[in-house]
Amino acid sequence: MKNPPLHRYATRPGLYFTDDGGADVVVRSETADQVWLCVLEPIDEPSAFFQDAIRLFEDPNISFIQQIHEFPVCTRIIEHLYLRETLFRMTGPNYGLWYVHLPKAWDGMRYGYRVDGAWDPKHGVRFNPYKFLLDPYGKGIDGSMELTPAAFSYECDVVDHKVTGSAYGAMSTVDSLGHVPVSVAIDDRDIHKHEGDPQHPHVPWRKTVIYEMHVKGFTANAPWLPESLRGTYAGLAHPTTLAYLQGLGITSIELLPIMAKQDELFLQEHGRKNYWGYSTLSYFAPEPSYATKAAQEKGAAAVRQEVIDMVRALHEAGFEVIMDVVYNHTCEGGVEGPTVCWRGLDDLAYYRHQKSNTGRLEDTTGCGNTLDFTNTHVVTFAIDSLRYWAKRIGIDGFRFDLGVTLARLEGEFTHHHPFLYALRSDLLLGNLKLIMEPWDLGNLGWRTGQFSVPFAEWNDRFRDTARTFWLEDVDGGSDFGRISLQEMSTRLCGSADLFATEPGRGAPASINFVSCHDGFTLTDLTRYRSKHNEANGENNNDGSSVNHSANFGVEGVTDDPDVIAAREQAAMNMIGMLLLSLGTPMMLAGDEFRNTQDGNNNAYCQDNDITWLKWDWMYSTNKTREMRRLETVSRLVALRKSLDLYHHEDFFTRLTQLGLLKPSSRVQWFLPDGTTPMERDWFDLGVRSFTMRLLSNSEVDVCIVVNGTADDRTFRLPPDTHWTPKWCSAEINGRRAGHGTQVEECDLNGDTTVWTQHVPDASETVLKMVKEVAMQRTESSTENEADTIKFAMPVTDHAANGTSSAPRDEVSADMPDAPVDDTPDTPVDDNVWTMPALSITLMKQV
Repeated sequence: MKNPPLHRYATRPGLYFTDDGGADVVVRSETADQVWLCVLEPIDEPSAFFQDAIRLFEDPNISFIQQIHEFPVCTRIIEHLYLRETLFRMTGPNYGLWYVHLPKAWDGMRYGYRVDGAWDPKHGVRFNPYKFLLDPYGKGIDGSMELTPAAFSYECDVVDHKVTGSAYGAMSTVDSLGHVPVSVAIDDRDIHKHEGDPQHPHVPWRKTVIYEMHVKGFTANAPWLPESLRGTYAGLAHPTTLAYLQGLGITSIELLPIMAKQDELFLQEHGRKNYWGYSTLSYFAPEPSYATKAAQEKGAAAVRQEVIDMVRALHEAGFEVIMDVVYNHTCEGGVEGPTVCWRGLDDLAYYRHQKSNTGRLEDTTGCGNTLDFTNTHVVTFAIDSLRYWAKRIGIDGFRFDLGVTLARLEGEFTHHHPFLYALRSDLLLGNLKLIMEPWDLGNLGWRTGQFSVPFAEWNDRFRDTARTFWLEDVDGGSDFGRISLQEMSTRLCGSADLFATEPGRGAPASINFVSCHDGFTLTDLTRYRSKHNEANGENNNDGSSVNHSANFGVEGVTDDPDVIAAREQAAMNMIGMLLLSLGTPMMLAGDEFRNTQDGNNNAYCQDNDITWLKWDWMYSTNKTREMRRLETVSRLVALRKSLDLYHHEDFFTRLTQLGLLKPSSRVQWFLPDGTTPMERDWFDLGVRSFTMRLLSNSEVDVCIVVNGTADDRTFRLPPDTHWTPKWCSAEINGRRAGHGTQVEECDLNGDTTVWTQHVPDASETVLKMVKEVAMQRTESSTENEADTIKFAMPVTDHAANGTSSAPRDEVSADMPDAPVDDTPDTPVDDNVWTMPALSITLMKQV
């Protein structure tokens, strides 16, 4: 279909290729005096605009900016960059939009904008035509910003990597071209582009298990990949990578930001990188550095195609792809930051300004600026970007960083915000997975549970409850904790107090998690009581100091088998609570095999081995702790997915709050003696053991049995049926629920690993590594060595009386047989089971 004429068609900004070999170009700037489209060409190739453009030469009596005002189309040679810049004066503003028809345009064309207007930074107006600006709708990107005075709209100097100068001073007249990134046009008009694509998985919320990962960090150290694919989109799409993810059993991959990024000024001044990527440079272009070198050399279209191919491969393997997006702020930072796009196009329109001082920006993000979602055009910009990623790239859902910022009107949060209505009413976006991070740094910024249908939300209450119950309360050694039965039961049941707010909204809206990219890994939660962020260069002042973590008597790594055992079981307790609770579980990549960041709980600037997942354990000749945890987690994920009890969305809804459906119709609660908790029990901090029974009308029931005490404990399960144990967190240490009055011991000896026997793509390097790891383990194996599996019990208050029964450590190959019980056999009550100390167990109806 032919495009209509320009002004009747282009109501959205962007670059649109036309059938005449050119392009219609539209950009928004509501308060500019003049805008130019600038096209860059190499000077050793013929220009596409030779007949149209007036050649400009340096003139000591007239500035470059004065010259470009004289001609509709002009061109200049920039010898030191080996470039030709052709400038097209645009028409406007027409309702804030500027237009031009480019007579010739091509795939891979490098371009940008220059904007002239008032310079009045005290009133938030910072137009500077000397600054080359990205297209906010540009689909490709090339280059990066240099820390140089040219990148800033105000006069400044850079001395010892520090920017000096006033953002309210004189306007800079240094040309930024060559020091900042440029946009790259991508022709994606082919209507057959997505024919034959695999169907999107569209996993129902009730069956979803999310896995949060960093594209680069997941495979940067992956020994099964050739060097060229490590840390890339293509590496994530590799068959062996996909096989590992399938083996784990998760359904949905949540990627940390893959939109093009730029390091914040603070990091650039200190020579560090923004590894996480929460500093967006372009909302349409993917981050080039995650592409293979071959794709980067071919250009922006090849980078984008690698992203599309990655998403296709994940879809073919059965995974959804959820993308973390950052619309709350941009990489330009505060007023002292660089000018690469929005600040130069229209600072007043794009960013929120303080009412009492328009020269300063509102900052509810902690990053220096906040995009103004009270402006309809900013909302439209975000929606256009999201639709592009969903339609063209194939993304299945989005997680919104600092989502509260996106829903502030007149500075205050409202779940009736136009942006939220725009998302839920969009025919494409409203049917995708939409997840909110329900907090920001603004006034009353903690809003967990206050977004509406169809949004899910990260549940920090679940995170803090799980950590406190299984870590702080256990490590404290007290008979009383901080978490009541009422609080634990609420979190296990999908946090009805937060998410049963309206018809159709219930447990699946609660994204339950224990760890995520921001904070300690699961292993570090059990190793460090305090953060250790010294590598970040901020004197360990960055990152949260409230982590609800524990170190079990030793800060950091240890070879003490008692401490190791306690830590491993604590980690399994949290994983068990995560995957056995109602709601939507989210795991952090690497938690399934003990990945660590050495105690860094704010590793946003660590693009190195601190954050890259460590895979050397995979090729050990012995079954390591990492392998045992991976198998334990995989089995629990499979169990969860097999139980339709977790696939119902009617446990708790608004009708529950109205009293039309009683919670007891689906859930029952019991104390260890088999009785129902009394009112006082729900708030008694000494009650740390209980049974939660989930009832089903169509399949077998299950019981989640929690023993939060430091002793093995006997439970009387519901007597109306028979029960069998399916999973226990203590299995990681060789123990599990026992029928009767004794815990059952597991034999962990003689295990082998498929990875040792079948090393994928076994290159000489990989085989050498396998031998080296085996040799190191042989040389270092001693009776008390941390990697050996032995029995050991953490000391409790009852140890002096010989009644200690805390979690056992690792089982050694020469583990003695369990002592023989010489007492006469006595009948065992079918409903009496003994649970290991400090454990969570899944019992299934026989």
